[in-house]
Amino acid sequence: MFQSFTGNSRRPRQVNLSGRGTNPFAPSSSTRQPSTTQGAQNALVQAQQERLLRQQERDRLNAVKALQRIWRGHHHRHEVKSQWRREWDYRESANSRNGPVLAKSCGHATQVSQARPYSTAEDCLSQLQLLLQFASASSSFDRERIRRFAGRFCSSLETFPDAFRGDKWRITLLRLAILSLETLKQSMGDLGGEDERDNLLTLLVKLSAIIPEKLARYSQKYYSTLGALTARLHNKPSISWYDRNLLEKTVLGLLQHQTSATVSAYVGFASEYLTVSNLPSHLGHLYTIAEGIDHNLLANALRSITLSSAEHDVTRHKSNEEVLWLLAYFIFFRRWQHRQPNTAVEAPDAKYITIISRLLSYLADEIGARIDLPGDLQRSFNEVSSRAQQTDLPLPDFVRTEVLTLVNQHNISSLLTHSELVSTVEVRKFQDSDEASAVASYALMLLRVFPRRGDDIRMWLLLGSTSGRSASDGSPEISVPAIKYFWRSASTSQVYNMIKQDPEAALSLLRTDTAGAGSKRVPSRVGHGSKDREWRIILLFLELYTLALRLMDDEEFFAGGASSSAEKPSWTRTSALTLGQVKDLTVFLKNLAFTMYWNAAELSGDGNLETKAGIANYFSTSSDSSLQSRTNEPSSDVDMVSIAGVTGMTIHYIKGMVTGLLRMIYERDSRRIFLPKDHWLMTGRFEMEGFIPAVVAEEESRHQVQEADEEDGTDVEIGADDGGGDASALIGTHRTQQLRYVERLRLQQRKASRRKYLEALTPRLEILQNMPFFIPFATRVQIFREFVNLDQMRRRNGHVDADHWRFSVMHNAPRIGPDMRRSGEDIIRAHHARVRREHVFEDAFEHYYKLGDGLKEPIQITFVDKFDTVEAGIDGGGVTKEFLTSVTSEAFSPQAGFNLFVENDQHLLYPNPAAVEERKNLLRQVGFIEGSSEWNEPIRDLLQRYEFLGRVIGKCLYEGILVDVHFAGFFLLKWALTGGSGAATKESGYRANLNDLRDLDEGLYQGLLQLKNYPGNVEDFSLNFTVTDTVSSSLYDSQPGPQPNQRTITRELCPNGSNIAVTNQNRLSYISYIAIHRLQNQPRLQTSAFLRGLGQIIQPSWLSMFNQSELQTLLGGDSSEIDVADLRTNTLYGGVYVIGDDGLEHASIQLFWQVMRSFSDADRRKVLKFITSTPRAPLLGFAQLNPRFSIRDAGDDQTRLPSTSTCVNLLKLPRYSEAETLRAKLLYAVNSGAGFDLS
Repeated sequence: MFQSFTGNSRRPRQVNLSGRGTNPFAPSSSTRQPSTTQGAQNALVQAQQERLLRQQERDRLNAVKALQRIWRGHHHRHEVKSQWRREWDYRESANSRNGPVLAKSCGHATQVSQARPYSTAEDCLSQLQLLLQFASASSSFDRERIRRFAGRFCSSLETFPDAFRGDKWRITLLRLAILSLETLKQSMGDLGGEDERDNLLTLLVKLSAIIPEKLARYSQKYYSTLGALTARLHNKPSISWYDRNLLEKTVLGLLQHQTSATVSAYVGFASEYLTVSNLPSHLGHLYTIAEGIDHNLLANALRSITLSSAEHDVTRHKSNEEVLWLLAYFIFFRRWQHRQPNTAVEAPDAKYITIISRLLSYLADEIGARIDLPGDLQRSFNEVSSRAQQTDLPLPDFVRTEVLTLVNQHNISSLLTHSELVSTVEVRKFQDSDEASAVASYALMLLRVFPRRGDDIRMWLLLGSTSGRSASDGSPEISVPAIKYFWRSASTSQVYNMIKQDPEAALSLLRTDTAGAGSKRVPSRVGHGSKDREWRIILLFLELYTLALRLMDDEEFFAGGASSSAEKPSWTRTSALTLGQVKDLTVFLKNLAFTMYWNAAELSGDGNLETKAGIANYFSTSSDSSLQSRTNEPSSDVDMVSIAGVTGMTIHYIKGMVTGLLRMIYERDSRRIFLPKDHWLMTGRFEMEGFIPAVVAEEESRHQVQEADEEDGTDVEIGADDGGGDASALIGTHRTQQLRYVERLRLQQRKASRRKYLEALTPRLEILQNMPFFIPFATRVQIFREFVNLDQMRRRNGHVDADHWRFSVMHNAPRIGPDMRRSGEDIIRAHHARVRREHVFEDAFEHYYKLGDGLKEPIQITFVDKFDTVEAGIDGGGVTKEFLTSVTSEAFSPQAGFNLFVENDQHLLYPNPAAVEERKNLLRQVGFIEGSSEWNEPIRDLLQRYEFLGRVIGKCLYEGILVDVHFAGFFLLKWALTGGSGAATKESGYRANLNDLRDLDEGLYQGLLQLKNYPGNVEDFSLNFTVTDTVSSSLYDSQPGPQPNQRTITRELCPNGSNIAVTNQNRLSYISYIAIHRLQNQPRLQTSAFLRGLGQIIQPSWLSMFNQSELQTLLGGDSSEIDVADLRTNTLYGGVYVIGDDGLEHASIQLFWQVMRSFSDADRRKVLKFITSTPRAPLLGFAQLNPRFSIRDAGDDQTRLPSTSTCVNLLKLPRYSEAETLRAKLLYAVNSGAGFDLS
């Protein structure tokens, strides 16, 4: 019945372990049991403590037993080894004539060879086995025994040369070799260890010959020991020639015996010994080692240990400094192999360039940062930062010398002429891209590491590739230009065809696995799959084709690779792609570029781009940590992850290259159309209905970020023009220099971070600024006007109208400083000027230069004649127009005498390239000291005038006022390249090319063209890499012919250019240098000043939305045929010509439009210029003309001529009654230049 019933009537035993009383009626004692709960806890704690004490006692007893066993074992072993030592010493003493066993010996080779050999090989083996039983490298006495045995063994080896071979010797001798290496390592710390070292090195040389295969398996330990020993030689200047020679023999001993494990020996040699710094200084030279090694085996070893998947990957286990030395030694050994230590060697093979590419990929940032590093600046860094890293120091001289040999014309030019690379190109029909990828990887790494030599590297590669080899069947020589070679490989790749056919495929192909992107070794572990190989080929092709387009004239480009009648066509003609291939290329580039801009947010990853871990390091307040993070902690930003496994080939770099190439092809198509209509448009990828409002919203966002940049002072540029900072330019102590430089770096990095943030935030703006031809021109003009209106609303607090703005200023004068306040009258007065008709430009410069960007606000002009009489005028904005057109007409006219701008043969204007030099020449004649304030002030005044003219042109664009000024195409191109993410401020986004020279100097262009295509030897012309500029001191003398006091200046186009002759091989480089000098370097100051002023009024990014011809149209109006109907629709009438309620025009007005329709387009333009001062219509029609086109009556006198007020675009037309009379009078007035007072 009860589940607990067991059938046993005996009461079960009750065990109470709780400490609680069982008798509830028993009296409680406060002293023995305070409470039931406390008693239970005490009992449990006490039980646990007792158990712990018992366990500790057992552990103590066991430990005592273990110690006793260990001590007994140690003591026994010590006694046994001591007995063995005594026995070994006894045998040695009994059989030795060299004195006591532990006597000191010099250890040199002569004494080693005098050591008494063992009587038999068996005695030697017995002694060796006994020695191996007890010898310890940590014991100085045992090291002496080992040294002694080494001497006797070497003597015995000479006596019994064949007795020490066989299975019983191999393992024993291997143990001896390992013991010797341990002994060497221990003896390096002893002051008197040189004797032991020499005997042991001799022993290792012998053992390397007896058991090379066995010992090669321990090559890592072997060469790490020798490397440590070599590194200590710099502390011992008294090292003899013998010691160095013996060490070199030991190093080579394991490498000179060919076995199945020789490659393992070379792996250890490369990874452990060739990573020791400054070997030439330690050993005296590397010639002996270079002579003794097999370069092919070394290359095989390096190829295996530079793979990211290799167990002994040197880039993973060695520091940057050690890998740098490995790279330098490898380059040196290859050059020494060809016995040309200071000159170029034969064409690099595929294995060599693969290894160099891998090492450069890992070291690209290291070398790039240190190869041209100013030593004085870096020493100041180290004085400030206690954590300065090696990357803050210049490269060692040996490393720098060897690395610079990579940038060698012969080496690079011969890359594609190597038999392994091109001998079977035609046979394989370019199907195998491995070799092309190897060359591409190597060339891209050179471009990344040596950016300042980029053009030279590209040029050498292009020139050298044209030299092919004869086919094996005796057929004529194969000549494959590099452009064609890489185009064939690139155009047949899957990456190219996928992007060309499917625009959306580019996104997946550009994405990179960013797992572990913050780790140190990301660049060297990027995969080498087929996609990466194809990307390398494509990227190098784009690099080379960009340079080719800069050197290729239009005739060669449009010839499209067609055969030439010339016996030996020029390189550029043979390198030209067909127009069909160019069309296919543009489709690929368009899809690729659109994806990089439109999907910038996806390519940059999720999250706030400004708070990435890598970027945060630059915002740290610690100056030394920022330097360390700059060099040793790669950013985790995806934008810094390399594409195709090539360090430095980031999304941003590729974006800039693709954008530049697209622009170059677009410029060719603009000059001479060869692509279908609307080929460049990509409106199908946008929502065009809301495109303009979306762009305006993005511009507002961009402006907010730009304001933050300006507050942070990120307008500081570090070496904007020369590509680097200059420590001498910094003023203050070393610590001050360091802190200033670090602060500039931090601000520069923050600016780059915000640029990437903007790319993701404003994709439409990025496309408009970098690839504006994707959007119709009319749409871009509307966007430009919207941007201007937005800026006016922002600057004028919503009062766009000039009168409303002045009223607002009069009542709400803005504060411009912390302690001063300008009244409204002062502000209005600053924007008002009295201008003399005879000196419009000078008065405008004097009054308005100091306004800066304040010239954007409405200005008021009062014209006075030569008698200082104020001219009457209608103040409706027309006086401003008259003022601006007068300034531009006077300042840009070559006949005005200012000589700021000059004309080319087509009467197109560009800054006078010699203006600054002419001013300097004049100052020299006056006697001013160069660099003094009297010298600098006139030059500064000259540049300020260029800057002011830039502002005036900007003001015309800002107000929508058309001016009849025509600029040269290459000059306008600099405007278009001052904005966009891929271009710098000023004009550094512009790259000179041969075709732009045509706009500068037709004669120079034709001369260079003849030089490029000259079939003979150009050395007959006796040219060198210098250029001569002729300047005159007569600054305002514009008369033709020789000028008085002319001065010639000869400049070198490149370092040591006066000693470099122009040859058939380098003539393209000469042409490129001439173009850069004439188009960029010579007018740099003038152009930069003009663009600086232009950028103060018009955002450079707005200008980048247009190409050069579109900018000219934006400035001067549409060059298409005048639309009379549109002009008629947008005309205002005054006086009796006002249209009445009946809606009918006055009879004279009807006659006027009838005559206008009968005019030719040329006569219509004359009439338009007569009235508005410009012969072109506004871009968006006459509705955009400011002020509006107007006509009012001028009486009924039939003999009176029409007159105009161009300031307000007003035609004063008499009431003519006949069309013929109106036609004759109008043409007479137009052709006579009639103006205000002609009647």
